[in-house]
Amino acid sequence: MKPPRFILAASLWIAAPQASIAQTPPAVDPAIAPEKAAEHDDGRRTLRRLPANLGRGAIGVFHRDNLWLALIGGATAGTASTQDDAVRDAIAGDSNWSQTFETAGGPLCSSIFVAGMFTAGRLSHSNRFRALTYDLVDAAVVDFTYASVLKVSVRRERPDGHNNQSFPSAHTSHAFAMATVAQQHYGWKVGVPAYLFAGTMGVSRLRQNKHWLSDVMAGATLGYIVGRTVVRVNSRPLAARVGRQAEWNVAPIVARHAGGLQLGVAF
Repeated sequence: MKPPRFILAASLWIAAPQASIAQTPPAVDPAIAPEKAAEHDDGRRTLRRLPANLGRGAIGVFHRDNLWLALIGGATAGTASTQDDAVRDAIAGDSNWSQTFETAGGPLCSSIFVAGMFTAGRLSHSNRFRALTYDLVDAAVVDFTYASVLKVSVRRERPDGHNNQSFPSAHTSHAFAMATVAQQHYGWKVGVPAYLFAGTMGVSRLRQNKHWLSDVMAGATLGYIVGRTVVRVNSRPLAARVGRQAEWNVAPIVARHAGGLQLGVAF
């Protein structure tokens, strides 16, 4: 079996905005401690700002801070692809618990969960919980978008031959995105059980013979990157965004037997 096709379409660098001392309110740096920054909410997470925040989260995935995560995740998925057949033969087989996880992580149940959490957050007086539930919605949309694009682009056949949307595992990606958002806001006391659930979700997809091991690894990487990106972008103080416009640049890439363009944007 051939390993999945990994395609590098472009190199996109996002430069984080730098606010002046006069513009930035005296608060905890949200990039370092988002769970504390959420206690000083300044209206950055509102329904009116949701479309813009979704866009920032989607573009923010390509931030240079995520580059090493993408490289490690890509290398892990590539290495795992050499063991795809062996892992499938070892653990694939229908079971009640794996079927339960498949249903729980499906579009209907996950949408109900995220919508319910968001509604509870809008009614809550806790800024931290409100920020958590807002970021869950943001991360769910961004993660679904990227997972869908990759599935259509790569078109890898599932182990059971059902269709050609195996790469990456959207169930696993979604679970890891939610777990990462929870960990970023509430620390490891919530993060540990959340990641255990996400990992079990990945195993359930292997057990159901719906994904290869490399699909699950890629999904976990995507979900983690999306989760941490959404929290980082949404936790940025509004003052740091005021009066700044996007700056675009295009540069040629010339290498032996290869060529292309590098697209850059700073906002």
